[in-house]
Amino acid sequence: MSVPALAQDATTADDTAGVEDIVVTARLRNENLQDVPLAVTAFSAQSIEDRKIEGAADFLSATPNISINQAQSAGVSFITVRGVSQVRNGESPVAVVVDGVQQVTSRQLTQDLFDLERIEVLRGPQGALYGRNAIGGAIVITTKRPSEVFEGSAAIGYGRGDEYRARASVSGPLAGENVRFRLAGSYRNLDGHYRNTYLDKKVDGVEDFNVRGQIFAELGGNFTVDLKAQYGETIGGGANYQYQSANFDPARPCFLDPANPFGGPVPDANRVVRSFCATNLGYNKRTTSQISLKLEYDAGFATITNVTAYDRVKEYVEGDQFPYTASVDVFGTDGTQTQFESLKAWSNELRFTSPANQPLRWMFGAYYLDTKRFISTTTGDDNLQGIVNIYREPQFTNPVNPTLSFFADNNHNKAWALFGNVAYDITDKLELSVAGRYDKDKRRQFVLPNQTGALPPGCAAGNTSACIKRNSYDLFQPKVSLKYQVADNFNLFGSWGVGFRSGQFNQSGVAAVAEAAGINGVADVVRQEEAQTIEAGFKSDLFDRRLRLNGTFYTTRDKNPLYFVFIGAIGGQVLVNIDKVRSTGFELEAQARITDGLDLFANYGYTHSRVKKYAVDPSLVGNVTPYVPKDTWALGAQYKTDLSSGLALFTRADVEHHGKQYWDPENSTARAGYELVNARLGFEHPDGKWSLIASVENLFDKKYNSEWVLGGFAHPGLPRTWSVDLTVKF
Repeated sequence: MSVPALAQDATTADDTAGVEDIVVTARLRNENLQDVPLAVTAFSAQSIEDRKIEGAADFLSATPNISINQAQSAGVSFITVRGVSQVRNGESPVAVVVDGVQQVTSRQLTQDLFDLERIEVLRGPQGALYGRNAIGGAIVITTKRPSEVFEGSAAIGYGRGDEYRARASVSGPLAGENVRFRLAGSYRNLDGHYRNTYLDKKVDGVEDFNVRGQIFAELGGNFTVDLKAQYGETIGGGANYQYQSANFDPARPCFLDPANPFGGPVPDANRVVRSFCATNLGYNKRTTSQISLKLEYDAGFATITNVTAYDRVKEYVEGDQFPYTASVDVFGTDGTQTQFESLKAWSNELRFTSPANQPLRWMFGAYYLDTKRFISTTTGDDNLQGIVNIYREPQFTNPVNPTLSFFADNNHNKAWALFGNVAYDITDKLELSVAGRYDKDKRRQFVLPNQTGALPPGCAAGNTSACIKRNSYDLFQPKVSLKYQVADNFNLFGSWGVGFRSGQFNQSGVAAVAEAAGINGVADVVRQEEAQTIEAGFKSDLFDRRLRLNGTFYTTRDKNPLYFVFIGAIGGQVLVNIDKVRSTGFELEAQARITDGLDLFANYGYTHSRVKKYAVDPSLVGNVTPYVPKDTWALGAQYKTDLSSGLALFTRADVEHHGKQYWDPENSTARAGYELVNARLGFEHPDGKWSLIASVENLFDKKYNSEWVLGGFAHPGLPRTWSVDLTVKF
C-alpha cells in the first residue's frame, strides 16, 4: 500500500502527527481522499519516489483487487479489476487519464512513468464521470506542473541485465512570473535477462526513450493556457513464448522430435521455462506521441475547461510462430508471425464546473473522440533467412519469407458523450451525489480485399464498398452515491453505478477459421459489455490519525465480458463474449504511523467471480471467471531516520501476493498464488536534496508465468532484478 502524502496545492498536518492527508481529483475537483465516497488508492510524489514507481505494474501491484499481466510486446498488458478483465486487442476495463486527457489505447498504459505529482486508482464503475471503458474503474495520473522558481532533478542508475537508466527534469519561469515551462525525460537501456539457447542471444533487451515538454501561462487573473507535448520510443525483444506441449528431440535440444513433435508435457499454468529456442529473435518497436492544449477560464459562476488532444501510437512486433522452436514447417506451423497496429486520434472535452464552496455543486460537459486504427496480422514461411517486416502489404512472393496468411483492416471510430453530475449537502453530515453520462460509439471497419481470411459478401478489389462493416454501441451510465459523516474521522458511503465497455470487431474471417479449428463461440463482431455495481464502504482515521483504515464491499453483475483465444495456425488473436458473470468481494486498506519515520502498510482484496451464463457451453456455468485472481494482498514497512544533519537512512520492504487465477472458462489449469518480495536500502539527504538507494525486486527469484493462454502458450515473468540509483535535486 502506498504512503499517502499531500498532493500539490494542498495542506497537511505535521508529518509526525499521524498519517498524512492527500488531496485527489477523483471526482474532477479537489477533495480530501478520506472525504471522497469512492474506493480510491492514491500515491503522492513522495510515495512514488519511495516505492520506486516507474511503470503501471509498480503501483497496481500495491492496489487491492487489481492485477496486471504484461506479455508479448511493450504495449500489450491486461488489467483485471474487481472481476472485470482485459484481453489482448480488447478495450481496457479502466479509463486512464493523464493530466486531464484520456488515453485512447491500452498500448499507452505501459509507458515509462517519470516526473509525477500523483497517481489515483479508482475501483468500481466510473462511467458516469469518465465514460466508456471505465467499467471497472479509472486511473488518474498527474504530472508535475511548471514551477514558479527554477528547479530540476537528475537521476542515474545501473542494474542487473546491464541495465542503464537516466532521468532528468528542469522547470521554471519562461517569460516573467506568468509563463512557466517544464521539460522532463527518461532513458533506459537493458541488455536482457533471458536467453535464446539456439541463437545464443538475449531475447528481452529493450531501449526506451521518453521526453515531455510543457508551457503553462496565466493570461489575466482568470484564464490559463496549458500546452503539452510528449514523445516516446521503445525498441526491444518481443513475442517470447513457449508452447508447453512441444516435445524436443533429445539429440537436438531445441528441435522438435520428428516422430512425436507435440507429445510434450500437459499444459500447466505453473510450469515455467526461462529459456527460448525460436529460430528467429523476436523484435518489437512502439512509438507514442501526443500534443494537448488545456484552456481554463474562471467565470465566477463556473470554471470552464476545454481540453483538446491529438495522439499517435504505432507498434510492430515479429517473431517465431507457434510452437516457437528451432524446427521449421512442422505440419504447416513453426514459421514466422507479425503484427502491426497504427492508431491516430484526436479528442476534445468541454466541461463547466461550479465552485466547490457551496452546498449544491454541479458539473456538465461534452466529449468527442475520432479514432483511425489499422491492424494487420500475418504468418510466413520460415526459410531460415530472417523475417520480412510486414506492415500494410503482404509479401506473398517474397523468396526470403513469403507471407502465408494476412488479416488486415482499417477502422474508423467516432465516439461522443454528454455528461453531468450534481452533489448536494442535505445536511452538514449527509451528501447525495447523482451523476450520469450517455456514450455513443460508432465503428466502421474496412476489410482489405487482399487478406487471406473470409471477406464480407461481395468484397473484392473492384468492389471495395462491399468490404465495409458498420456497427454502433451506446449506453446511459448513471451513478448514485451517498456519504454520511459519522464523526470527524469516520465516513460511511454507498453507491450504485453502471459501467459500459464498447463492443468492437474481431479481424474479419477469424470466426470461420476458429470454427474450422474446432473453437466455438467466435464471432467477427464482439458485443458491448455492461456492468452494474453496488458498493458500500467506510473511511476512518483513528488514534489521533496514526492509523488509517478504509474498507469496501461490492457486488457486480457483468453482461458480455470478454476472454481471449489464440489460434496458432494463423497467429490469430480473437475476442469472445461470455454471456453473464457475477463478482462479489471486498477490500481493506490500512496504514499506520508507528513512530516518527516508521510507517506500516497493508491491504487485502478478495473477489468471488463465477460464470453465470455461457450459451456456447452451458456446462461451464459455475466455473471461475478467467483472468480474475482469487485475492491480492500487500504488506510493507518503511523506516527513515536522520543519522546526522546532512545524512539520513532509508529502508523499505514490501511483499505482494498474487492470488490463484484461471485463464479460460474451462478452468483447464490455474496459476497458483505466489508472493514477490521487494526491498530498498540506502542513504539520502534529510531534505531530499539527494539519495543513493539500492533496490531488489523479486528478492527470492520466484518463478511464475506472466501470461498463460489456453493450449499451453506461456510467457515467463521477470526474475530477480536489482539496481542502484543516484538522484540529485536542485
